[in-house]
Amino acid sequence: MATTTSSSSNEAPETKNMKKECLGWIEWLRGWFYLIYEMLFQRIMASHLHNPMPLPPVNDLTCIVTGSTSGIGLEIARQLAQSGAHVVMAVRNTKAAQELIQKWQIDSSGLSIPLNVEVMQVDLLSLDSVVRFAEAWNARSVPLHVLINNAGIFSIGEPQKFSKDGYEQHLQVNHLAPALLSILLLPSLIRGSPSRIVNVNSVMHHVGFVDTDDMNVTSGKRKFSSLVGYSSSKLAEIMFSSILNKRLPAESGVSVLCVSPGIVQTNVARDLPKLVQAAYHLIPYFIFSAQEGARSALFAATDPQVPEYCDMLKADEWPVCAFISQDCRPANPSEEAHSVQTSYEVWEKTLEMIGLPSDAVERLLDGEEVKCRYGQEQ
Repeated sequence: MATTTSSSSNEAPETKNMKKECLGWIEWLRGWFYLIYEMLFQRIMASHLHNPMPLPPVNDLTCIVTGSTSGIGLEIARQLAQSGAHVVMAVRNTKAAQELIQKWQIDSSGLSIPLNVEVMQVDLLSLDSVVRFAEAWNARSVPLHVLINNAGIFSIGEPQKFSKDGYEQHLQVNHLAPALLSILLLPSLIRGSPSRIVNVNSVMHHVGFVDTDDMNVTSGKRKFSSLVGYSSSKLAEIMFSSILNKRLPAESGVSVLCVSPGIVQTNVARDLPKLVQAAYHLIPYFIFSAQEGARSALFAATDPQVPEYCDMLKADEWPVCAFISQDCRPANPSEEAHSVQTSYEVWEKTLEMIGLPSDAVERLLDGEEVKCRYGQEQ
């Protein structure tokens, strides 16, 4: 790992450099090389892993999993539940979630561990909904041990769309809503410490770029595509998570991680460069199933050594939060993700966009109530 100097202050470091407006060609090419390399060799790199992944004892864990009615999220929720964890499926479609639970109960009828799964509704395209979800959970005054921000969107080939809150949809679902949920649930996570916030990220962040003056990609400086929206939102998530990790003292007992599920079987190839599309169609053997893609998140959520690793990075003032690759090993996110200056700018801009005060984390750590401009009764 290359060492990077970072600021231990909670204030954004000052810089005299001109503001960067896009990835350089070398960074862009390096990003695509990394993505193609992972696609070709991920199965070899992860050959030491079992599928499904055996989990350590999780009977005492309460886990919230967003977007758990399909894909990776479904596999995460199912495996945690069938291993004995109390799983909360935080989803938009509660009917689909209830049907899944019934199926899991039938499938698990021979197991000695009864399923402990419940469903709570949340719509990440509505920040009001996110606040109401967090308030409902915190009102229980029970511990939360793991928050897995899995839900995400990649609206392939579709025109730019905005949420009712006025934010580009990839940005809101993949970054803003998980950021808001993570901060608002801190009281419950502290109650459940040692606890973890696990953000399901993507290798696609390697080709992402965040302009904090143009988070919605509407200024015209960059042409919008679903690829731009998705990759930028995933990079923003890592940057925000890195500063959240710095803001949470070791005594809080809350670890913050991002994970890459690898290149998982999906329709995203239609929006990728022609070479990558060809690779998708020619080498399906190398693409992960959803069950395989769930392993890194399950590892980050349950492995007993993860908190120690996160504490080590925090003590060393590493510029980025812990990042776990698809092979369940520590990895380095992109060079752009290591920009401490931009990460602080993303932090400040994100708090402004999600309607929280700049000292929200510190106040929540002190046991104070924090008001969000969303979720208020009209």
